Amino acid sequence: MLIRLRRPLTAGLLAAVLAAAALLVPPASPAYAHNALRKATPAQDAELTTPPSRITLEFMQKLNPSLTTITLSDAGKQKVATGEPDVTGAKGTVTIEAPLANGTYTVGYRVVSADGHPVQGSYKFTVADPTATAEPTPSATPAGSEPAATPSAAPTSAAAASPAASGSSGGSGTVAPLAGVLVALVAGAAVVLLRRRRAGGGAAEK
Repeated sequence: MLIRLRRPLTAGLLAAVLAAAALLVPPASPAYAHNALRKATPAQDAELTTPPSRITLEFMQKLNPSLTTITLSDAGKQKVATGEPDVTGAKGTVTIEAPLANGTYTVGYRVVSADGHPVQGSYKFTVADPTATAEPTPSATPAGSEPAATPSAAPTSAAAASPAASGSSGGSGTVAPLAGVLVALVAGAAVVLLRRRRAGGGAAEK
C-alpha cells in the first residue's frame, strides 16, 4: 500500500514543480519591447535621380504624434525646411518644403517606445538628378542679347548728329540778317556825313 501511494504523490509533485518553473520563465517576445524602424522612404543609402518631396518612416510599434521627431539635414549639417510630422499608426511622414539640390542628405528620427524608452537613429541618401547639373542654358541668354544692343547704338548716334546739323544751319541764318543791318547802318552814316560836308561847304562860300 505504501508503494502504491508514493507513485501518485511523486507524479503530482513533479507536475507542480514544472508548472511553477513555467511561470518563472519570461515570454519569448516581451510585451514592452523597444520600438525600431521597419521601413524608410527614401531608403537608406538610396541614390535618387529625382528629388523626393516627402520622407516616410514606418516603425514596429504605433507612434505617439507628440513624441515623434523627423528631421532632414544636408551635407553641411544644415537643417532642411520640412513640415511637422504627420503620424498615422506606426508611420510618420514629413513634407520637404523646397526641391532638394544634388548632394547627400541625412534623415534623423526620435520616437518613444511603449515602455517610454526613447529610440533615435539616422541614415543617409543621395540625390543625383542629371538634369540639375546642366547649367550652360542660363549663360546662353545674356550672350544672345548682346548683339541686339549694337543696332540700338547707331540710331542714337544719328539722332545726336541731327541736332548739331540743325544748330549749324540756324547759326548761318542769323548771321545774314545781322550783316544786312550793319551794311544799312554804314550806308546811312555815309549819307549823313556827305550831307553835313555839303552843308558846311555852302556856308563857307557865302
